[in-house]
Amino acid sequence: MRGGDPFPQRIVCLTEEPTEVLYALGEEHRIVGISGFTVRPTRARREKPKVSAFTSAKIGAILELEPDLVIGFSDIQADIARDLIKAGVEVWISNHRSVAGILGYIRRLGAMVGASAKAERYAGEAEAHIVAIEAAAARLPRRPRVYFEEWDEPPISGIRWVAELIRIAGGDDVFPELAEKSLARDRIIADGMEIVRRQPDLILGSWCGKKFRPDRVASRPGWQAIPAVRNGQLHEIKSPIILQPGPAALFDGLDALHRRIAEAANASPDP
Repeated sequence: MRGGDPFPQRIVCLTEEPTEVLYALGEEHRIVGISGFTVRPTRARREKPKVSAFTSAKIGAILELEPDLVIGFSDIQADIARDLIKAGVEVWISNHRSVAGILGYIRRLGAMVGASAKAERYAGEAEAHIVAIEAAAARLPRRPRVYFEEWDEPPISGIRWVAELIRIAGGDDVFPELAEKSLARDRIIADGMEIVRRQPDLILGSWCGKKFRPDRVASRPGWQAIPAVRNGQLHEIKSPIILQPGPAALFDGLDALHRRIAEAANASPDP
């Protein structure tokens, strides 16, 4: 507690989503350090020092900021959390993997900084946006089969919140059984021909950290048998708006998914 404020006032965000939420709630003054991978909001990169990557962090630099709370995400950041906890820092590591989890995260984070009412309004805006997209999706003439590729070598299919957003946007994920797996290694598709067999109408790529290459995907052996490849329905969804389990996925990410799914749904069916 500083200056009579019972809530954290010096927060370090090890991933983008807490930064985006706190800025959206007007609580950005509490942030003293962010992840170097943060791109949303753009002003955060100008205003806040960058002290971490995703799997590594500058522990000394974080301690120099004297944080009263550090926020991270997932078991992948367990080592960072351990080192900070050993140094006496309070750490919150969230591990949500679903749309409901993202909405709950917004509400919990808001409560942690004394902004419950603002967080409830913000989460309500996201829920209303989801309902609006669901209504638009219900008007589509068909539901395209969608293969979402999170990485290419080896192929890794989309995580749970991505698969859920695909359904909300009007498509059907062709690997629903893998979407339930929280770890990327459990979503590896060892046999690329299995993707061919599932006959996606639309292929969406979001290769975290590098540009999606539709031409490279289309040239994979045997992939001319896929409707999406024959019809040129291969598109990139930028990773910052879909692979972060935060507000970006519920707004810009969902919009981008729905736009591509609607295009595929309204295109002439594959002969």
